Amino acid sequence: MLQAVKKFVQRETVLVVAWVLAIVSMFFVPPDGGYAGYVDLRTLGLLWMLMGVMAAYQSIGLFAWLGRAMSKALGNTRALELTLVLLCFWGSMLITNDAALLTFVPFSIALLTMTGQQKRILFVVVMQTIAANLGSMLLPVGNPQNIYIYSKSGASLGEFVGVVAPYAGISLVLLLIFILVRKAEPIALGELPESQTVPGKKAVAYDSVLFLLCLLAVFRVLDVKVGFCLVLLGLLVQNRRLILKVDYALLLTFVGFFLFVGNMGRIPGFSDLVSRVLTGQELLVGILSSQVISNVPATLLLYDFTPNWQPLLLGVNIGGLGTLIASMASLISYKQIPAGQKGRYLLQFTLWNLLFLVILAGVALILK
Repeated sequence: MLQAVKKFVQRETVLVVAWVLAIVSMFFVPPDGGYAGYVDLRTLGLLWMLMGVMAAYQSIGLFAWLGRAMSKALGNTRALELTLVLLCFWGSMLITNDAALLTFVPFSIALLTMTGQQKRILFVVVMQTIAANLGSMLLPVGNPQNIYIYSKSGASLGEFVGVVAPYAGISLVLLLIFILVRKAEPIALGELPESQTVPGKKAVAYDSVLFLLCLLAVFRVLDVKVGFCLVLLGLLVQNRRLILKVDYALLLTFVGFFLFVGNMGRIPGFSDLVSRVLTGQELLVGILSSQVISNVPATLLLYDFTPNWQPLLLGVNIGGLGTLIASMASLISYKQIPAGQKGRYLLQFTLWNLLFLVILAGVALILK
């Protein structure tokens, strides 16, 4: 029993921390009717819908099939690395950074192994992780913190994209430079791993309709309650097991932090302190706090204490670089690395992340 609890805490550390903080905060603000207003059901509903549809896409093998089809057209290691990294960069904008890494990192490891390019695995996975965390900043659906800020701020799509687009562009240029300067070697692509399922056109079209419903709900064209019911029904019709594929730990993590932040906001001393520290320093505080508690919890903690969502948006997205826990999506990649190589991977990960962090944070602070 104790061992099971230990494994759960190791696997879901952020979830445990969120609920420990929530419970501790209840001693300062005992449960009452005000708790009902803490939880942002719109954000939770959007996250659930997107995760459900991504699980549906994965279940029909769409992402693996797309990656394999693109890779077959390549003939050298530079083109292969570039393709694998850009799949994460562009894919994360629509399918979230978590889903992009869950989909393309295992595929990339298998692909590089089958083509005798194991020496490139660590570099590629590090760059894929950076690409997913940075590419996802461009659109509201790219990651949980974007969904939350876009939902709460009431910003238009143009306003939102306008804040982050320059930094997504810089990120893309940096990725291209660091990959294109690497030596290109010929590779044999005759034994590419086959995806387990070849997606049928009807299945792709069906899931794409569900994804369209998600986008309409995110951009407030469709009421989120209606969108949620339609997506739920659609997933149940397709395969009711898809409902179990949703990351409920992430949703419960959000609930825990909603409770904690809601209670902290009702403690005058704490509220005043955070407001004073944060006001005018949203960018820097967002970056630094993300290094310690991850960018999603940092967003939930800080958002209600400042009206300046734009620099906070930049801070928590750029803040996804740096430490391994700065973005929880980075742990997805880390878990895929063989035990004997985790130390080398962590070293490469940290060095490359710090380089990207220094460049992007430096630009943001200069332009502030």
